[in-house]
Amino acid sequence: MQYRTIGDGDRAVEVSTLCLGTMLMGTLTDEATSFAILDRFLEAGGTFLDTANNYNAWTEGGHGRDSEDLVGRWLADRGVRDHVRIATKLGAAKKDPALPLANTPPTNFEGLGAEVVERQARESLRHLGVDRIDVLYGHVDDLETPIAETVGAFGKLQAEGVVGLSGISNVALWRLVEAREEALRQGVPPYALVQQQLTYAYPTPDPDRHNWASPELLDYARSTGVPGRPSLTVTAYSPLLQGAYVRRDKPLFGGYDHPTTHARVRALHDVAAELGATPNQAALAWLLGGPVPVVPIVGASSVAQLDEALAACDLVLEPELRARLDAV
Repeated sequence: MQYRTIGDGDRAVEVSTLCLGTMLMGTLTDEATSFAILDRFLEAGGTFLDTANNYNAWTEGGHGRDSEDLVGRWLADRGVRDHVRIATKLGAAKKDPALPLANTPPTNFEGLGAEVVERQARESLRHLGVDRIDVLYGHVDDLETPIAETVGAFGKLQAEGVVGLSGISNVALWRLVEAREEALRQGVPPYALVQQQLTYAYPTPDPDRHNWASPELLDYARSTGVPGRPSLTVTAYSPLLQGAYVRRDKPLFGGYDHPTTHARVRALHDVAAELGATPNQAALAWLLGGPVPVVPIVGASSVAQLDEALAACDLVLEPELRARLDAV
């Protein structure tokens, strides 16, 4: 396992370069299997876990904090709280429990008002069974709440020691930059992480798409970590397109089903074969070793799937192979 530092100064912490996503744990992935996956991740040196306060509310029988609850039970049962860093998210749970949860308008998200941030963060502490959240993200940007209010609410939790680092997800670049500048104006720590969708394939261009780690965002992240510009770490969700690189029965979702993706998938398979690796491992190696290294968030429904992902941590793409992948 490899490691990297997130955050700055006395808030800086070291995490594994692979983050384990726990979204399906406690619902579609049963408790015994989830515990086995978490145990294996820890055994392999993994230290970074990702969850949210609305996982997996859209699944039959799920109430929204199933993943947080399971992670909390595992932490208590194994006694390993000091060995892992926990990231959770708030703001995308249902505002009106009677209405459906959707990522298209009307979204019915709670949003990132100060009252929601305060209340839901403390609920996450309770469900996780911890006294500090290492990373707290705003799950979806809230255009109806002033940025200053949201930034101040996260800063308050950090000042109280309830939250270590703050972050934002599914956000336009200009909103991310403005929020970080607002934090500096308020004298509170700016967002240290941004969680966006990122994988080897590229989605069809869409001016209204704000959940993708665009080249501009990556370039901005690369410019940070210098005096006057605190560091920003990019974490990448859906790095393996939910299995679509290796399973023909998995559709290319969210604007990824187009000729360029098909060509990139073929190139990924060719390079993986030359490396003696799987296409998933090659895709993760591409993310981990890029000009702007990111932290992929990988989900696993079995220990075997996790082991496949773990093997990518030490897989090196030589310049010639990376150039071939980038050229498509």
